[in-house]
Amino acid sequence: MALELAAKRHLCAGIDPSAAVLTDWGLPDSAASAERLGREVVAASAGVAACVKPQVAFFERFGAAGFTALERVLSDAREAGVLVIADAKRGDIGTSLSGYADAWLTPGSPLEADAMTVVAYQGFGSLTGALDHVRDHGKGLFVLAATSNPEARAVQTARREDGRTVTQAMVEDALAYGHPDDHYVNSVGVVLGATLTLSDFGIDTASAPAKPALPVLAPGFGAQGARIEDAKSIFGGLAWAMLANESRGILAGGEQGLADRIRTRAEAIAAAV
Repeated sequence: MALELAAKRHLCAGIDPSAAVLTDWGLPDSAASAERLGREVVAASAGVAACVKPQVAFFERFGAAGFTALERVLSDAREAGVLVIADAKRGDIGTSLSGYADAWLTPGSPLEADAMTVVAYQGFGSLTGALDHVRDHGKGLFVLAATSNPEARAVQTARREDGRTVTQAMVEDALAYGHPDDHYVNSVGVVLGATLTLSDFGIDTASAPAKPALPVLAPGFGAQGARIEDAKSIFGGLAWAMLANESRGILAGGEQGLADRIRTRAEAIAAAV
């Protein structure tokens, strides 16, 4: 990931084959259509985007056929050298969490990705099973910290006994538990919504450490309302290792013109960051 960021690649291209998106593409709502969309996004992202992010739920809804489709999308990404963040949002404890990590972060697994999204509602320490894979296999995690859905605010801005907000604790724990690579990019990052005022969540973006850089997966740009031109003011010192996730904006309009839309957004994001 550090090499992608050093090359000023900050676009995370979302692979979201929802029923509405597949209809917009003129495709039936099926696992085969989800596979087709995913493989097209991978092909268009190679050498252009920093990574792709398949939303696992949109494949999982098709059952076994959906997971088979996702396996083929992930295989294409590995062959093309495109980094993958599996947006699985898994969260559990003990061997159950380890099982999720085995599926998504084990080399050679049919569902192998480079990183996955996780939920630490049971406490950051509950992620130990996944953190072991990060250490042993050179993988990554993105921990949900400040999300843009209104329902999350009461929980994520709540103060712990030590005075920190829940979000602040997640961010600091991610830095503490991560394993910086040779380029000083942490192996554990966080999800921070670009539509939020992060200071409300206890995050001081101005004091973000330069090394190790904390990767930030940032949904909210484009169709959700955040402007990429404001990325530096939103994320401050965190902007250097920010991955701007966009899906609706690049998928809208169907298959025709997909590669041009991805390239255009990648260039705009690179210029802004």
